[in-house]
Formats: sequence, C-alpha cells, structure tokens
Amino acid sequence: MAGNKSYTIVEYFGGDDGYRCGYCKNEKGNFSHGMWTHTMTVQDYQDLIDRGWRRSGKYVYKPIMNKTCCPQYTIRCHALKFQPSKSHKKILKKMSKFLSKGELPKGPGDGEPMDSVCEEAGLREPSKVCHSDVKCAAITDIQKEVVESPAITEDQKEVADVAPASLETSRQNPVSVPDGRTTATAPKPGLGADASRPPCRKAKDVRKERRLQKEQMRQGADGVSSIVSPTPPTPTQDNQPKPLEDFINESLPDSSSHCLEVMTTFSYCFSPFSTPQAEFSPDGPEVGYGSFHQQYWLDGRIVAVGVIDILPTCVSSVYLYYHPDFASLSLGSYSALREIAFTRQLQKQSPKLSYYYLGFYIHSCPKMRYKGQYRPSDLVCPETFVWVPIERCLPQLENSRYARFNQDPDAGDARVLKDVGRVMVLYRRTVMPYAAYTRKRKGSNDETEVQQYASLVGQDCAERILLYRA
Repeated sequence: MAGNKSYTIVEYFGGDDGYRCGYCKNEKGNFSHGMWTHTMTVQDYQDLIDRGWRRSGKYVYKPIMNKTCCPQYTIRCHALKFQPSKSHKKILKKMSKFLSKGELPKGPGDGEPMDSVCEEAGLREPSKVCHSDVKCAAITDIQKEVVESPAITEDQKEVADVAPASLETSRQNPVSVPDGRTTATAPKPGLGADASRPPCRKAKDVRKERRLQKEQMRQGADGVSSIVSPTPPTPTQDNQPKPLEDFINESLPDSSSHCLEVMTTFSYCFSPFSTPQAEFSPDGPEVGYGSFHQQYWLDGRIVAVGVIDILPTCVSSVYLYYHPDFASLSLGSYSALREIAFTRQLQKQSPKLSYYYLGFYIHSCPKMRYKGQYRPSDLVCPETFVWVPIERCLPQLENSRYARFNQDPDAGDARVLKDVGRVMVLYRRTVMPYAAYTRKRKGSNDETEVQQYASLVGQDCAERILLYRA
C-alpha cells in the first residue's frame, strides 16, 4: 500500500448520556453520537455532513434526532440560485452606509446567534488512542488484511435534482474601493446625439468598470493577487433581479470613512483534516480543500473571523466570532452573504462545488430559524438522508419537532452497510475489515457498537474510514 495514502481515523463514542442543550437550556435533554477524528479527508467529511454530522474542531457529532430536545437538521443553500431577500439587502446596505459615512447603526444587530457547538455536542476528549499508532497509520505503509466477502451491490445515492443556474461573479477582497462619478451632458437642441462619440452608457456600468480598473491597478502595484481572481460582473437585463455580488461590490464615494478587506487563509489549527496544508484535486478550486479562515479587517484592525471548510461539493460554514463593538452591523448575516458569494466564485473553478452549508437548522428554537431565510435551501431527511426543499419541511416541523421529510413510506437509507464485517478498523497498526478483527480478537463483544457506528456513517464511509480498536 502506498505510503502517502491518506486515511480518516476515528474513535467512536455512543450517545447514551444526555448533556446540556445550548438552545433550550435543558440540562440533560441533548443527545448525540460523537467521534474524535485524529485525521480526516475532505471527501469523508463531505459524506458525513450529508448524513447529519457536523464538526466542532476535531470532534464530530450527530444529534440523535428522535431523542434530543432540539432536533438539528443539516441545511444547505443552492448558492448559484440564491437571491438576497429584503432583510439581506438591508444588511448589505447597512454595511455600505457604515463604510461610506462612518456611522454605526444604533441598537443591537438582527440577533443572529452563533451555534453553541461545544454545549450541544457533549464534546469528549479521546481516551484510548495510542498516538504512535495513529501517526504510523497515517504516514507509513500499512499492512492490509483482505477478507473474502461477497461483493455488495452499489445503490444509487438519492439526491435532489439540481439544475445549474447561471453564475454571477463576485469579488471577495476589499469591498471599499472608491469610485468616480460621471455626469452626462445633454445634446444641444435640434442637433441630436453626436454620432462621432461613443454610444451612451449607464452611469452604474461606467462606475463598475472604473472600480474594476482601479482594483486591478492596485493589485498590480502591491504585487498581490487575490485567492480568487476578480472578474467583471456579468451584464444582466434590466428586468433581472440585482445579484448578490452587485450589493457586495456596491460603489462607494471617494470620501468613504472606512475600508473593509476580507482575507482568506488556510487554517490548520483545530482542523480535523489529514494534512497541514490544503488538499488539491485537478478538478478542484485553486485554493484547494480544507479548513480556512476569512478575516475581516476594518481599517487595518481585525473585527471578525469566519471559519469555513471548503469541501468537494460545498463551502461549509463552521462558525464566526466578531468584536462586540460591531454587533449592530449584523456581522453573522453579512458574513454568510459573503460566504455565499465566495462559494459562487469557487464554483467557476470547480463546477460540482455549488452548495453553501449553514450547519444545522433548528425549527424548535425561534432564534435559529434565520438560516431558513437563505433560499432556495434544502433540509436532509433524518431517516433516508435525501435532500428535501425546506418549503416542504416547514409544515411538518410546525406540528412536530422531529419529522421524516421523505414522503415515500417505503424508502429507507440507500447507503446503509448491511454487512458489519466490511467495516474497516485500525488494530495494532494494521488496517483490516472488522471480520478479520473479530477472528484475531476472539470473544470481542463490541459488534453492537460497530453495527451502530456503521449505520450512522453509511456504507461509503464505513468501508473507507478506519475505526480505531484498542
């Protein structure tokens, strides 16, 4: 086996004990399964979050949906089809007004709370993994024992049919780029327009072009290129809605009071991913895959940091923290809009990367319903793991905290692993199927636990991820 092979190595915990809920504050009402990830590939994490898992640092957890006090449903937004709502436009205009005039809005922001991931996860530290075993398994040749077992038919994964929408480009680096304004001179009476002059253009188009030219000149002078190169906005018809990028890149007067810059950097702190650098793929984005920080710099001062994961088919928002002095700017919602625009940029380089994951949607907690405002969006069915439009889910959630969204009563989990012997385990520095492990460890009584683990992660992950066995 190749020595540079990357593995996901996990230590699984059951979900028998209740923990304090960060949403309803129930002291023992929160139940979840958990895994400590010693290493993780981006594809494995993509498959896990599509089955309702979510990470907090290196700890990955999955709520026990029919048991926990506040069921948490994985939500994704179709980034290419997203159009900002009135409330989103208000937030973007509020930021633009602050940058141009320097006045902070009075009163609190819109109250978008951050996920209380540590409390809700019932986070546990690893207790039994020998780190020398993990290191050896991750970076050196591993003996792999093969067990003869019948081939399992691959079932087709059920997903919602999504047609790509037209892509509007965006610019993620400084938004506060001054722009000039032009005035038009009317033709003299009776003479009409001067045919020797260029045709008239809308003032906003001229401003956009000048802004782009200034940005390119600034980057050329600084010798710095943005992670995703800015390109001119795609022209739209007058009857088309104004795209998100136009609001974000809205021109500001020359006398703007503040300058906001967003810098995207790779993060290896508290990241579960396998390497201390981004993973790259021929059909992936230029920045690669992995965990990244988006730093919001206001006049040279950092005021917020958003943590995101760039995965094969999505940008997943992990969390955001910001300076409380700027809470009135609704930085939680503003950063989400910037991250959606960033997703749309990455999709131009990697066509399958077209979704923005907002973590969990919690209908039973009114303060967490704001995530449902990023439309169009889907929730994952907690029993069949197919994506269902949120409009079809909300009536069910009004009647019950826990709901099965798939309307087909005969549908089940298409990716369930039927043969527990095919689960891959790491035992004494050796990768082997669980069937081989049980022969080596005669009398082992952990089959129920391994079966539960396999049902939670699904067939694909169970046959790739290494479950640590002491």
